[in-house]
Amino acid sequence: MDARGPGGEELGIDLAVFGSPSAKRVVLHTTGLHGIEGFAGSAIQLALLERGLPAIPDDGAIVLVHVLNPFGMAWLRRVNESNVDLNRNFLEPDEEYASPAGGYAAFDGLLNPKTPPSLDLFYAEAAWLVARHGFNQLKQTIVGGQYAFEKGLFFGGAQLEQGPALFSSWVEEQLGASDHVVAIDVHTGLGKSGVDTLLVEDEVGGPLYERLKARFGERVTPWDPDAGVAYAIRGGYPSMIPRACERARVDLVTQEFGTTIPFLVLKALREENRWHQWGDATLDHPAKARLKDTFCKPTPTWKSEIVRRGLELFDASVDLTFGEHYMCDPKRLFS
Repeated sequence: MDARGPGGEELGIDLAVFGSPSAKRVVLHTTGLHGIEGFAGSAIQLALLERGLPAIPDDGAIVLVHVLNPFGMAWLRRVNESNVDLNRNFLEPDEEYASPAGGYAAFDGLLNPKTPPSLDLFYAEAAWLVARHGFNQLKQTIVGGQYAFEKGLFFGGAQLEQGPALFSSWVEEQLGASDHVVAIDVHTGLGKSGVDTLLVEDEVGGPLYERLKARFGERVTPWDPDAGVAYAIRGGYPSMIPRACERARVDLVTQEFGTTIPFLVLKALREENRWHQWGDATLDHPAKARLKDTFCKPTPTWKSEIVRRGLELFDASVDLTFGEHYMCDPKRLFS
């Protein structure tokens, strides 16, 4: 990859494939699509390797991907080297990288002041906007993705970025002939602290929603601002895997771990972006440390819960993929 780390070091996406190189049944575990969120998924993957992977059938494989946005993780950013939110970058091949009329444009001045971080009236202005527009509508408008303000928040890019292009090609080449792919993509920042929501790209009552809810329980939630903690997005990673694995049944969940309240998350993103765009962009500014603590809480209880729940979902996904080759105890899932 062309992106470099803070010390000029090379960056890359690491993939570990266990099992058959031409597997028909695959468990795919990814982390770090939003760089700063990669620490939680990294801890889960390390715990998996330390504990030991389960038995894998002859036609099966387990794939661990660390991390999908190495620039963001290295620089303590949520976005990549082009300021692109990679979970808004996987548009359909014929879909235009452009924003709908209106929407985010009205809020860019509040979200991206063209000055380094400083005291202002962000909370008061944000509260007024919530009172005026309603929380769910405001959440959807701001964070659903925009393609016009390249230095703003939630920018989806002007083209498919290098990292997503490389990974999409790898998935199509290596997993395109699979029959069944169960995928977990780990994120943090939405929901109740220390608890995971399992987001699926389907509506309530749809086949994917019902199938995964029956398997994984009540934490399964659609990407719908009126149905849970999330919001609808354009160009999301969950839309890429089924395109790349078009002959497979794809069961994909975004495992989203809560950290703190939405206003604090948005404020932390705003201040880090101000420092990166309009300050010195160095790693030693408090905005960087604050962003990391916002997406990876520095408390033993939170960290242990993330690893515990991450392992449980992984075990349940292996059970769903390989069946009798690896059985985990359903009584201990999501306790």
